Amino acid sequence: MDSKPLGLAIIGSGRIGTLRAQLAAAHPAVRYIAVADQDAGKAQQLAGKIGAHYHSGDNDHVISRPEVNAVVISTSEGEHVEPLVRAIELGKHVLVEKPLALTLADADRVIKAIERSGADVRVGYSRRYKERYLIAKEQILQGRIGTVVGGAARVFNSRSQALAMLKRNPHATPVVDALTYYVDLMNWLLGGKRIAEVYARGQMGVLKSAGHDVADVSYAILTYHDGTVINLGVSYALPEKYPALGHAARVEVLGTDGVMILDDDHTDQLMYSEKGIPHVYLPDHYVNMVFLQSGTPGDWALGEFWGPIANETRAWLDYLCMGRPCVLATPQEARANLEATLAIEHSAATGRPVTLPLAQ
Repeated sequence: MDSKPLGLAIIGSGRIGTLRAQLAAAHPAVRYIAVADQDAGKAQQLAGKIGAHYHSGDNDHVISRPEVNAVVISTSEGEHVEPLVRAIELGKHVLVEKPLALTLADADRVIKAIERSGADVRVGYSRRYKERYLIAKEQILQGRIGTVVGGAARVFNSRSQALAMLKRNPHATPVVDALTYYVDLMNWLLGGKRIAEVYARGQMGVLKSAGHDVADVSYAILTYHDGTVINLGVSYALPEKYPALGHAARVEVLGTDGVMILDDDHTDQLMYSEKGIPHVYLPDHYVNMVFLQSGTPGDWALGEFWGPIANETRAWLDYLCMGRPCVLATPQEARANLEATLAIEHSAATGRPVTLPLAQ
């Protein structure tokens, strides 16, 4: 099959940017890679690792290069918008990590820029590309569980991960930055149904004592316009050495003709090592007992990276170069996810249900 050559810019040379760059460098359609980071040393290091053609400490210089026709935005959560808007204004294809933005005003700024330029932008909600959830979506599309009328999802992680997120940006809370994956997953499984009301409760403790006005545990009821009810929960305050290296989750989907129960905790895959196992996201953080395959992006095995980020990155590149279908989230879907997570936090803070759309 004929394919279009791709010139790729990686904006942000941290853990996920490095991983996306490594995956892209191995893709046959990628003929050019440029790397940027506000820390020019990080950009240089990543460029050397993957054999990039150009690197810089200036995001705009990299995005604007004539060889670049596609951009990956993998900066920290609070720094997505400026390079994203720049890439959009130049009409380049974009894959931006979730969340799209941290405020609805910024999300709307992005969407308006897309409407002006017609740029093709996708948002990296990588749970969609975990195989069990792709298979679950297929069952729904085949009508095997009938009409979905309810469901639930909850995700656990350690306080170490929460404190790292909050250190990067105090607005990147477990709800906005992690539960958002399951807001997106449920919205996707439900086929784009709109949320009408959010009712949430949270309880503070460990994270507040560490200086963050953020709940240790949050639960929410999402009611959709057709009456479908979804329960979501998150705790990113479990003990520092909790065995998950990312998401330990459980998802349930209830239909008129069936049910799916998707155990994503990985408690069936235990390993204990006296040498310790490194955390996917946290440098110098090791655990002795681990739930294998609980790392959110996936895992290295025998020189290859396997898992959701690999599936998602390759699907996006195949979509760009060959026109193959992909199910990466649209900016409009990402905005809906952001609105829902902000509503969860607002409801928990006020003790009242919140009607969507949110007032701005």
